[in-house]
Amino acid sequence: MKLLITGAITWNEKQKKELQKLGHELIYIQDERIPLEEQGINPKEIEGIICNGLFLYNEISDFKSLQYIQLTSAGFDRVPMNYIKEHSIEIHNARGVYSIPMAEFAVGGVLQLYKQSKFFYKNQKEHCWVKNRDIVELFGKTVCIVGCGSVGAECAKRFKAFDCKILGVDLYPKIDERYVSMVSLADLDKALSISDIVILTVPLTEETRHLMNAQRLNNMKIGAVLVNISRGAVVDNEALMNVLPKFSGAVLDVFEKEPLSKKNPLWEMENVIVTPHNSFVGNGNRERLQGLIIENLDR
Repeated sequence: MKLLITGAITWNEKQKKELQKLGHELIYIQDERIPLEEQGINPKEIEGIICNGLFLYNEISDFKSLQYIQLTSAGFDRVPMNYIKEHSIEIHNARGVYSIPMAEFAVGGVLQLYKQSKFFYKNQKEHCWVKNRDIVELFGKTVCIVGCGSVGAECAKRFKAFDCKILGVDLYPKIDERYVSMVSLADLDKALSISDIVILTVPLTEETRHLMNAQRLNNMKIGAVLVNISRGAVVDNEALMNVLPKFSGAVLDVFEKEPLSKKNPLWEMENVIVTPHNSFVGNGNRERLQGLIIENLDR
């Protein structure tokens, strides 16, 4: 097929040749934000696309020959899914590609809070030798993973290695040996009330928008830790700021509006770790993604 690939990910010559060996004609653009016609490309001729946010800047209805889409992201929230389904366009996401670094990020964030990393970092800068007696162990903690897909499974595997009790909450609960139990969203409140750590890995849908509202945040244990590596709008951020004083902390990699405003109080909160939607980054991602691209195209 005539396959458009974009600069949403890096491409070397070896990776491009792997696609060409499958019989595809490659067309490359660096910037998805520039409409294709302005780059001298006729969208009507494109049959397949490997992209991220291309359809935020190009009308999908202009792609009259489109049969196939491979996203370089795990979420489907940046593509017009209704149109894609109505026109029977085959679509794949990057499921599983970013799960390992995201799970490692979740563990690392919780450990930073539990081990008082900010305290020791500040004292190291000031050459200050002061012990801290408020160090918490991860051992034996109850961890609630909300969203038990690929990212959730990798989180469960790693927290289980610390002898944590793993609870799962999912739209479609199932039996999985990594979890002590897995329940539906209808039982989320009960799971939150008994969990020391809550990790959000659910996709953003109408059902999960502000899933963590004021009521649910207040239902969490005093001293709990919230980790959001899903989408910012899964959490009501205003409600979160009100309840943060009762938490041990929050690890926030995603926000409703990105980039996070420089005036947002979350930057200054001692018990909050703020990162710029960076949890997915890992040195193994590109190799995993290439394998997935080839597998899906070959099939």
